[in-house]
Amino acid sequence: MNNNSITNAGEQTGKSAASTYASSMKSPIGKMPPNGNPLVAHKFGADPYALVFNNRVYLYMTSDTLEQDANGLPQNNSFKSINRITIISSDDLLNWIDHGEIQVAGPQGAATWATQSWAPAAAHQIMDGEDRFFLYFSNNGSGIGVLSAPSPLGPWTDPIGKALITSETPGVEGVPWVFDPAVLVDDDHRAYIYFGGGIPEGQAERPDTARVMRLGDDMTSVVGRAKVIPAPYMFEDAGIHKYNNVYYFTYCSNFHEGIRPEGNPPAGEIAYMTSDQPMGPWTYRGSILKNPGHFFGVGGNNHHAIFQFAEHWYMAYHAQTLSQALDVPDGYRSTHLNRIHFGESDAHIYEMDADYQGVDQVKLFNPFQRVPAATIGWSAGVKTMGVNLCDTESSSESEVIVTDMESGSWIALSKVDFGHEGAGSFSATISSSGTEGCMALRLDHPDGPLIGQLLIQASDMNNTWLEYSAPVTGAQGVHDLYIVVGGRTNEKPVISMSQWRFDHK
Repeated sequence: MNNNSITNAGEQTGKSAASTYASSMKSPIGKMPPNGNPLVAHKFGADPYALVFNNRVYLYMTSDTLEQDANGLPQNNSFKSINRITIISSDDLLNWIDHGEIQVAGPQGAATWATQSWAPAAAHQIMDGEDRFFLYFSNNGSGIGVLSAPSPLGPWTDPIGKALITSETPGVEGVPWVFDPAVLVDDDHRAYIYFGGGIPEGQAERPDTARVMRLGDDMTSVVGRAKVIPAPYMFEDAGIHKYNNVYYFTYCSNFHEGIRPEGNPPAGEIAYMTSDQPMGPWTYRGSILKNPGHFFGVGGNNHHAIFQFAEHWYMAYHAQTLSQALDVPDGYRSTHLNRIHFGESDAHIYEMDADYQGVDQVKLFNPFQRVPAATIGWSAGVKTMGVNLCDTESSSESEVIVTDMESGSWIALSKVDFGHEGAGSFSATISSSGTEGCMALRLDHPDGPLIGQLLIQASDMNNTWLEYSAPVTGAQGVHDLYIVVGGRTNEKPVISMSQWRFDHK
């Protein structure tokens, strides 16, 4: 990285400098301030699975990517080309870091034997005194693979070089879809994997295609024979969590038409069963989340994960809200988050309402630290991508940056705590192509009070990263922060940013 410092870039912070630049302010799409759902709106992400580690929640998602025909027109999601898993994380549940994508399947993937990677599940174990993380994924509906890493973000490797579970695994014979894993690491450190789905002909009411198995102590093998979970109207999307010593198996019900006997889940809803043992027997309890079409006017499949974070319980789920806002064809999902609530003594889960509002931010955002630029509460007109920020092509050091920021693009962070004394300066690592531009720092709105700005040089060189800094005035207390790009009238600077931070006065 080129660390040349531009220390005088923001000396002009008044109206005269700001008026030099014109910006046609871009509007947010999908995630509208102050809402929390969908969690990110600069990309899709489906089939969420949550892993909580070191006071941060990591969400692993199927990397839905817009498919186009030969003429560049958007097409329905076929799911056939998805071979990556997207990771985002947060410690406050409103501002999310985009960590990019894991190349899971295909010739360039960690699991070269696999062709797709859908519906991941993640787990953590301590082995030989060290943290170890495991990522389970669906190779379409034909089997489940596993990757391993020393951190929640990787690097990921394939420890067994083949599928962990297939239709030939004992007890799995006859399951149409061997996919959608969920993993429970119990209090005694024993681990269990839940999976399965599909509807054998004539068995819509009792398909008996959900399964549970013990995982070996190595987390990369299975023990014994899979057991049937008798989930009524089972379709897909195994889920598992434990609360007050009760095991909850959750799943998505199928879309079979016809009258359903009382005491069964309606079509396309998240239902749950309970047990006092991780492998059953199970008791059906009811439905806890209606189909996304009930809340957002756009349906599709239903996929979820339930987890505890910061003393509360949450359900991550997907819906086609961003797809709807972009007016693209069917099948592109985005992850949402809402709280769930349990009954006091009867193992009951109250039915959850999905919405755009989302959940409360659980802590204030600290700007006095290195902040990856791909940390986003809300945004407009930005993309992210993984790049090598070092000077040598052989280096493996990479980072997810925010890119394609043109005049009017912006990133916003929710509830940023500047403290009583406030911030005195701002710095950012930036690359610019085209003409020179500016990066304005504003409070509470894209055109809110201006607290500082960086004047950014144009560069004809690709991947030239410069460290810019500027004084800041008027940033005290708690505010939403907007980082807004501007450019000279009728010119289009394209700016990328890798990181930023404020410093105290």
